[in-house]
Amino acid sequence: MKRMMLYFGSFNPIHNGHIALAEWVVEQDLCDELALIISPQNPLKESSLLAPDLARLEMAEVACAASRYPDKIKPSAIEFLLPRPSYTIDTLRYLKENFGNEMTFSVLMGGDLVEQLDQWKEYEQLLAEYKIYVYPRTGYSIEKFSKQITYLAEAPTFDYSSTQVRQTIETGGDASQLIAPAVMGYIRQNNLWSSEHYFERLDNAIEEDATNVALLMERGQAYFRRNEWGKALNDFGRVLEIEPKHTEAQQLKEMIYEILQFRYTDLYNP
Repeated sequence: MKRMMLYFGSFNPIHNGHIALAEWVVEQDLCDELALIISPQNPLKESSLLAPDLARLEMAEVACAASRYPDKIKPSAIEFLLPRPSYTIDTLRYLKENFGNEMTFSVLMGGDLVEQLDQWKEYEQLLAEYKIYVYPRTGYSIEKFSKQITYLAEAPTFDYSSTQVRQTIETGGDASQLIAPAVMGYIRQNNLWSSEHYFERLDNAIEEDATNVALLMERGQAYFRRNEWGKALNDFGRVLEIEPKHTEAQQLKEMIYEILQFRYTDLYNP
């Protein structure tokens, strides 16, 4: 039977770290094929800022096609066809019922997910019935379920995330070392994560949930990177109204005051 490893994620967007890990898993003969399961909605993550499902799938397609093993590393849209929100155990159950006579399934996940694994739907069944491979993530421990998983200590690690890739693109930075050229071409062609669209999505999300501290901090930090001090101060001020002891918001607010005091001495201190 074919050994199929499932690598779940938003892939928003897929980056070189994802592909390097998939290639390493194939080279270690841990599976015959690896499927990147593009998740339409992760119940434990904010979904309002996801790129469209089809766009994330198509970016994964071009990234996998450019990998060293395009015949063994492929994206899957299976969760697009299942009820939402998506739960790993439900996807595995569906695959086992429909393809269990042809293949066995294992799961690949990052060490950052192990700590929250007991929040997953029917996680006991997941651990009992499927082999779980875990790759290292800096700053996270796998002790919680160390006896029920297979830890891939030698797997390649990467010091950036999809969030950082998006922020680099949105602020005009160089993301050429982070994502495949074909993925960057797709992003440019489809105008994904441009600064205009980014702020539009954030504005809409905050309008729907005006007390969402995470969204306010993200927008405030984006304004901060663009040197739009007034708008950044407004967002950090709103955060502090909601959470008066929010350390990062207070620190960034103080940094802006210092910048303004240094740059505009005559206006700031008449």
